[in-house]
Amino acid sequence: MDKLELKYGCNPNQKGAFIYREGGLPIEILNGRVGYINLLDALNGWQLVREMKAAAALPAAASFKHVSPAGAAVAVPLDEAERRMYFISSELSPLASAYVRARGADRMSSFGDFIALSDTCDEITASVISREVSDGIIAPGYTPEALRILSKKKKGEYSVIQIDPDYNGSLMEERSVFGITFSQPHNTYIPSLSDFSEPVTLRKDIPHEAIVDLTVGLLALKYTQSNSVCFSENGQTIGVGAGQQSRLHCTRLAAGKADLWHLRKSEKVLSLPFRKGLSRNEKDNVIEQYLASDPEIDVLSEWEKYFSVKPDPMTEEEKREILSSARGVSLSSDAFFPFPDNIERASRSGVSYISQPGGSMRDDLVIEAADRHQMVMFMTGHRLFHH
Repeated sequence: MDKLELKYGCNPNQKGAFIYREGGLPIEILNGRVGYINLLDALNGWQLVREMKAAAALPAAASFKHVSPAGAAVAVPLDEAERRMYFISSELSPLASAYVRARGADRMSSFGDFIALSDTCDEITASVISREVSDGIIAPGYTPEALRILSKKKKGEYSVIQIDPDYNGSLMEERSVFGITFSQPHNTYIPSLSDFSEPVTLRKDIPHEAIVDLTVGLLALKYTQSNSVCFSENGQTIGVGAGQQSRLHCTRLAAGKADLWHLRKSEKVLSLPFRKGLSRNEKDNVIEQYLASDPEIDVLSEWEKYFSVKPDPMTEEEKREILSSARGVSLSSDAFFPFPDNIERASRSGVSYISQPGGSMRDDLVIEAADRHQMVMFMTGHRLFHH
């Protein structure tokens, strides 16, 4: 039996934590020392990026926090606005572009993430990661220079895990809760073109890019704590609503994040006159506060701390105008929509394409709502709960 001692369990008081596997572990710790939650994020993230690459035939990356993806993406090139909103000034490798997108989906939530990469980590990707606040990374390999760069993070304590890319795990999963062992077959579902061949709505046309977005969203949900929904665009998630008891609350949460993503891409935000010396994370915090509708959060009242000149606020009218122009967003759901209210909320955030399992008593009302907003909707028949 191969056994690996961990720093501790979920909390520092839970000493003596470890992982083990009969026949040997498929991972090697190349740098640092990993914790219990780190490994949960790493192993879930690795499964996600491996499946995204298999489904989309593109390098993939995920940014995990607390056993759910803050962001996930495949290697779609960045446009100029995306390069500016993600603070990218250098050329990127395909794998680096995937991670930049995954991290950029929700940069506030990705602070201190655990990274998963589908391919060998190259020097360019490692250089991007070196500038972000992150706890660790898992990948099938690392170039020597990439490993050197990553091993210097966190004063040499950055967790670097290498996983055997041929390892597939067991067909049966087990976990222990309160001394009782649960066992179930592993969820092997991966979206395919057949899932997007028969829309249930009046509108039928869907571009290939939207199929990729729905695939990314569905696979992200497969490894997101349920209930969950995911908004995606340009090969990446742009809003993940995880772990809510109500599906409408999931949709509101994810839609709010997607709205912030679109607002961040606006010229008014991209042109904010930041003072020199602000870190990326400080800029992220300032942008969130600048866009907040909460009057208690007013970054402009102390603008001298952050800006060279005082910028004009973004008015609610300006926000509505920007968001009203959003089109072509994809929405994936890990279970059926019980009411059409989810569709109504999604329509306000530019959703044009939807994938969900179907099976609600009110499927007809949900389809009617999608038709009313000229959406294309698919019902896959596959629920994706994850706990």
